[in-house]
Amino acid sequence: MTQGGTLGATAARAALWSGLGGITLRLGSFVVGIVLARILAPEQFGVFAIALTVQAILMTVADLGLSADLIRSDDPMRIAPTVATLGLVSGGLLTLATLVWSGQIAELLGSSAAASAIAVLSVSLVLGGVTVVPFAMLQRRFQQRELFVVFAVDFVVSTAVTLSLVGLGFGVLALAIGRVSAQVVSTVLQFVFARVVPRFGVDRTVVRPVLAFGVPIAAANLLSWALLNADNVILARVLGATALGFYVLAFNISNWPMSALASVVRSISLPYFSRAESTTDALAVVTALAWALALPAGGVLAVLSDPVISVVYGDKWLPAAPVLAALGVYGALRVVFDVFAGFLYARGLSRPVLWIQVVWLVAIVGAVLAGAQTLGIAGAGWAHAIVAVVVVLPAYLLVLRRAGLQIVPLLRETARPTIAAAAAILVAFGLRMLFAEPVAALLVAGGGALLTYAVLAGPWVYRRFRGARGGPTARPAENAVSGRG
Repeated sequence: MTQGGTLGATAARAALWSGLGGITLRLGSFVVGIVLARILAPEQFGVFAIALTVQAILMTVADLGLSADLIRSDDPMRIAPTVATLGLVSGGLLTLATLVWSGQIAELLGSSAAASAIAVLSVSLVLGGVTVVPFAMLQRRFQQRELFVVFAVDFVVSTAVTLSLVGLGFGVLALAIGRVSAQVVSTVLQFVFARVVPRFGVDRTVVRPVLAFGVPIAAANLLSWALLNADNVILARVLGATALGFYVLAFNISNWPMSALASVVRSISLPYFSRAESTTDALAVVTALAWALALPAGGVLAVLSDPVISVVYGDKWLPAAPVLAALGVYGALRVVFDVFAGFLYARGLSRPVLWIQVVWLVAIVGAVLAGAQTLGIAGAGWAHAIVAVVVVLPAYLLVLRRAGLQIVPLLRETARPTIAAAAAILVAFGLRMLFAEPVAALLVAGGGALLTYAVLAGPWVYRRFRGARGGPTARPAENAVSGRG
């Protein structure tokens, strides 16, 4: 599929499809979120957040990091049956354990009302284990168009089931049933689009190397999800479900642009970096482009947090605004961290990422706990931003330097979008002060920021994207591999 100099073009097309899918689905989720926010109470949002936290963390364990090894493998079809078996066993055991102990897990997290939702969501764990192979093959071949269809169908099914059940009075349980129903459908579609027949078996010669590479990734992913959800657990225990509901809403809003960007990064970074010939140039270009999109989005969202929440969700959700201001800054950095992690995985360096996640988790737990006790949910939000700048960014740069990367050219490449984004954020802040009416403030300040950034950084972004499409070339040995995949 990828021949010589076409690697950049193939990755660029995949990125466009992934970006289109991410933006489209986030817009859909945005509309559905508005409807649910006006139907459900903040406490119900908090209860579902607790159940979803359990499901998200366990889902990373069910994968065991196996999909990453399939994406970068020189012989994916040889290890596929073993990977499929390990994924099925892992997902099945986790589903069974979660079903049995759902009540105890809910009590441990401070919300017994979440038990039934946790039990329903546990089914998604075995489904996630089953789809390790087809999902990895779709990623490996840059089949983002097909994945877009999968995610679109998933969204439609989830939305239809959830809203129907909410109307029938199922409450929080409707969200859980909707999520599982959609995953059943998307599981079938992944096998169809990947043209993969379920095959199971164990080749003892590949079990050890597969687990040696995958388990650190699974542990890092687990820690990553713990990082994103540890604050939910802490806030549920310290401040209660209602405060958690405000916090989760702010986190979801900050994820509008960032999750779309992060999904693009995660979908192309591992296969792209695995085959790129010039590692330094590839990392610099991808990092710069990700930063050029994430920083202005996060910064402007932070400045306009009050009018965004007031216009979209109503004044009853305004306590979430200070949290959104902090998480906008943090979200931009998180996209760049995804780029760095994808690069290190592609080079077989899964253990350093694991250690960074360990340090990150230790730092964020202490910071969120201190922030929540002193400044409430706003303090928890700013804890994320501070730890990302002070702890995580230096740690990644240190690991990249030890891996042989030149850090100065990498940082120099991000200078132009940083300056342009700073100007756009200042424009948004100044215009926001001129309008008391939320709709006017949002439209004028947001439009002014967009125009400023387009003028200062638009040509630069276009040139960098054109350059990325033309290169780098794929390594010859891996061209043959991608043709087989």
